[in-house]
Amino acid sequence: QVQLVESGGGLVQAGGSLTLSCAASGSIFSIYFMGWYRQAPGKQRELVAGITSGGSTNYADSVKGRFTISRDNAKKAVYLQMNSLKPEDTAVYYCMHSGRVNYWGQGTQVPVSS
Repeated sequence: QVQLVESGGGLVQAGGSLTLSCAASGSIFSIYFMGWYRQAPGKQRELVAGITSGGSTNYADSVKGRFTISRDNAKKAVYLQMNSLKPEDTAVYYCMHSGRVNYWGQGTQVPVSS
């Protein structure tokens, strides 16, 4: 059973930075695509950034140039460095581990104040 634990969320001012972490257990990890998603109040969950097993990355247009996803296979962890945060980045951020089924973390809140 894959388990994901996110950390690093919290209140931040606009223009500030935050790094989210996601630790996986019960997984081979290195062979799977990992992603960070977010869900703002009243909106659908959306993909923010993803990283393949080979390290290729993709980003939502709204965060390109500001967010960076990375992974450490030895630690079975994936990270999301968020810079130049905007109030519209306010959301609950979720880590996703792909596989036969997708596994999700519990989410971590990131409120960005203006």
